[in-house]
Amino acid sequence: MGSHPYWYVVAYKPDLEEVLEDLRQREFEAGRYNPVIRYIQFPITPESPHPGPQHDTIYLALEDSEGEGTRSILDISEITDEPQFCAASPLTDDLLEDLYHTRQPTRAAVEANMDFLEEVERGQAVYIILYDRGRPTEVLFAGMSVD
Repeated sequence: MGSHPYWYVVAYKPDLEEVLEDLRQREFEAGRYNPVIRYIQFPITPESPHPGPQHDTIYLALEDSEGEGTRSILDISEITDEPQFCAASPLTDDLLEDLYHTRQPTRAAVEANMDFLEEVERGQAVYIILYDRGRPTEVLFAGMSVD
């Protein structure tokens, strides 16, 4: 089975660990993870399915997903400086410049060109801080599923 891409856009806060944990909790509470929803449709919208959690904790959901992973942000447990399994790291400045001709891309620019996903390894994620008029406003988390 091949790996599947996923991505989320959430409000920016300087503490990216907090942003990641809030997103993980939101998606867990919505029940948007494997095995509750086997294949999630991205992007997440207000109309996206939200059957609610079918496990008592994120840890139990991860255990139940076995080798497939949750195919969601639940697989990502920390922010790191360099790419690591089950972690989100920043997209490199060089790749930001190559893809968007800036280190402060807008949401529209990133959504129009998500070629960076080709560089993301299975079970890893990246984050991009999105800007509006030079101010950070959102964070995009994107990754490739474990399976």
